[in-house]
Amino acid sequence: MLLGKPDVRVIIPAFNEQNAVGLVIDEIPKDWVTEIIVVDNGSTDDTFEQAQSRGATTIKEPTRGYGNACLKGMKHIAESKTQPDILVFLDGDHSDYPEQLIDLIQPIIEGEADLVIGSRALGQKEKGSMTPQQVFGNWLATTLIKIFYRKKYTDLGPFRAIRYESLLTIGMKDRTYGWTVEMQLKAAKLNLRTKDVAVNYRQRIGVSKVSGTIKGTLGAGYKIIYTIFKYL
Repeated sequence: MLLGKPDVRVIIPAFNEQNAVGLVIDEIPKDWVTEIIVVDNGSTDDTFEQAQSRGATTIKEPTRGYGNACLKGMKHIAESKTQPDILVFLDGDHSDYPEQLIDLIQPIIEGEADLVIGSRALGQKEKGSMTPQQVFGNWLATTLIKIFYRKKYTDLGPFRAIRYESLLTIGMKDRTYGWTVEMQLKAAKLNLRTKDVAVNYRQRIGVSKVSGTIKGTLGAGYKIIYTIFKYL
């Protein structure tokens, strides 16, 4: 159990989210968060300026890749004068409900979990917010993890909270689509305490760079399956 108010920081990877990232930042419960870090992952629009205008710490990672952006945000934290108790990862497309951050960090504060996954499978999904291939992909990946790693997850959702010390122990490496599943696999192998918490999900603003294209869907699917077997 964490004593006192925890130091919570948020990393938001963002690629061409000028119409959404400001709303995401605005809806984060500021009373609970020490710093909001937006990593502009090579955007060609005004994502950087929109995030900066909302008061977020805004940095650039020109090499595209979800994992690259997350790692850049982690590097910023590692170089800070102080480190957080809890780190939250949140997408910049406004598909999640940032106010539910409180629900994700609570099990960590109370000493019940080291990693908390925001599960869209357990929450309420707006019609059309997840494509059939996303639903099937999550089911397949979590089923394979249960079989080979003996760990039950209900989702690979990107909205998640983790104890910072646990994240350092995991030693994240993936630079692209395998980021979320790598974290969950390694948490299972290290016997970290994990918990799925229901989060709601809505249609994102703009077109998804992954599920919105055939190339993105196939690339993500291949990388997730590859990562599951890589760490066996």
